[in-house]
Amino acid sequence: MGFYCDHIFPRLMEWVMAGDEFLRLRSELLASVHGEVLELGIGTGLNLPHYPETVTGLHAVDPAQLLPKTVAARSALLSFPVHIQRSTAETLTHADRRFDYVVSTWTLCTIPDPVLALQEVGRVLKPGGRFLFLEHGRSDHRKIAAWQNRLNPIQNVIGCGCNLNRQIDRLILDAGLTIVKLDRFHMQSVPRLGGEMYQGIATAA
Repeated sequence: MGFYCDHIFPRLMEWVMAGDEFLRLRSELLASVHGEVLELGIGTGLNLPHYPETVTGLHAVDPAQLLPKTVAARSALLSFPVHIQRSTAETLTHADRRFDYVVSTWTLCTIPDPVLALQEVGRVLKPGGRFLFLEHGRSDHRKIAAWQNRLNPIQNVIGCGCNLNRQIDRLILDAGLTIVKLDRFHMQSVPRLGGEMYQGIATAA
């Protein structure tokens, strides 16, 4: 991935995304999670301290290995096992109907084929299982969306594949999932170009 994406960018994101508003949003999203969980894009492990003890096992997939010592230290503090695979969300190796929850936070912006990844989410969710998402994406405000489109090629480079302008709810629906809850808002601590948020719950068909 290159020195910048492997070493500099992870430390920058660790610093930015450990802010108070990010921590609050992670905690709120994960408060009710239980059972067997799959996380897409574990990154530097910022979600790990927010998983409740009702989780019995956490599996994660991520093609990159970002700050592995930090991830290992956070994993060691948990009461349940953490299993990480260096693979992509589009090629999950897990069995059908395996997980009670699948979690994605600030990840769908970067996955090369997000619809295929979300189809895989639908495959591995148990009947009644839930997909929890907390993602930034395309604004509903026309002028902001236009600027997101203009700046997206630059963001794609400096953000190591991150896209500003993905319409997250449309991607989820295109993958055949059903959205049962969706909240749209913009983060106060982030410029609106990158802080237009989609938070919610989806289920498999």
